[in-house]
Amino acid sequence: QVQLVESGGGLVQPGESLKLSCAVSGGRFSSYTMAWFRQVPGMEREFVARSLWWDSENIYYADSVKGRFTIHRENAKNTMYLQMNSLKSEDTAVYYCAASGRVGVMIVPSEYDYWGQGTQVTVSS
Repeated sequence: QVQLVESGGGLVQPGESLKLSCAVSGGRFSSYTMAWFRQVPGMEREFVARSLWWDSENIYYADSVKGRFTIHRENAKNTMYLQMNSLKSEDTAVYYCAASGRVGVMIVPSEYDYWGQGTQVTVSS
């Protein structure tokens, strides 16, 4: 049973930073593409960033977060991180980590098999 647990969300002011973590258990972390998605009420789940298991240098970000967010994985700790800098009010959402053993473009939710419970990020003054 693969389990993903996110942590690190919270309330911050615009311009500040947060670092999210996603701990994975019950599976082979190094064989999973890992990704972050986010969702606001009434909207579809939105891709944020992903790291491929077969090409660790192939990291892809949504245009809305490029240059501000950094995804990082530590295979030895079975953990993925999302460093979020220069946060904006529009970054407010529930952030989910996801894992998949599939091969593909890996930027849509349907490509992922395992999901965490989500962590709330609120950016407000």
